Amino acid sequence: MIEQWLFSTEELHPDFRRRVYICTPPSYSTNPDTYYPVLYLFDGQNLFYDRDASFGKSWNLAEYVEKSDPECILVGIESNPFGNERLSEYSPFTHNTPELGYIHGTARTTISWLLNELKPAIDESFRSMPDRDHTFIGGSSMGGLISLFGITAYNSEFSRALCLSPSLWVNPDKVRQMISNSKIEPHTLVYMDYGSEEMSNHAATFDALLECTRLLLNRDVDLTFRIEPYGDHSEASWEKRVPIFMRCLGLA
Repeated sequence: MIEQWLFSTEELHPDFRRRVYICTPPSYSTNPDTYYPVLYLFDGQNLFYDRDASFGKSWNLAEYVEKSDPECILVGIESNPFGNERLSEYSPFTHNTPELGYIHGTARTTISWLLNELKPAIDESFRSMPDRDHTFIGGSSMGGLISLFGITAYNSEFSRALCLSPSLWVNPDKVRQMISNSKIEPHTLVYMDYGSEEMSNHAATFDALLECTRLLLNRDVDLTFRIEPYGDHSEASWEKRVPIFMRCLGLA
């Protein structure tokens, strides 16, 4: 079952009421005494239904959940559609790019809102397991970058992260510092991948991926890193990886 809530985020964009999709597995209604981990996902409009997706194609998670009955609750958070606000909300760093101009990074505010406003509402309304060991974060592209930020800068709150095609090119040096300076607790798990057809999209991607994987492994993170053959930077490509990352995250 998928519910849709509307949330205002005063710290980010008070005039925009964003959709939050809460997807419970089929077993949720048949096992009323069972509590579930929660995977919080960014770009929620692109996850469940093609009709809501920004580019007309979703990850098709609604069908996946119905068929596979994963052992978790999925919470998809709609991204900000105004100008460069999505990039700002998902970026841990303030930066300038030739194509996009000045981007004020407010990822810390985004994660703070998720933890202090959204998560308590989910935990109160659903049979969630609210502790760190059962609270996960994930996304693709810029959503993958903020998820990497979440699992490192807020490692006391999240124990697993899904980072699909993370936008490490935003500032590779600061990404490396972010990982190196973080306090990583035991039993931290990260799934990260990239499509072979998108490796050349940004010049810094290859070296940044290698360095990030090295740093995560050096911090004793349980890391799954993959190059998806023929994968590109699109919802259609990320949809194909759903069964893989759900197994790697221990949710299928």
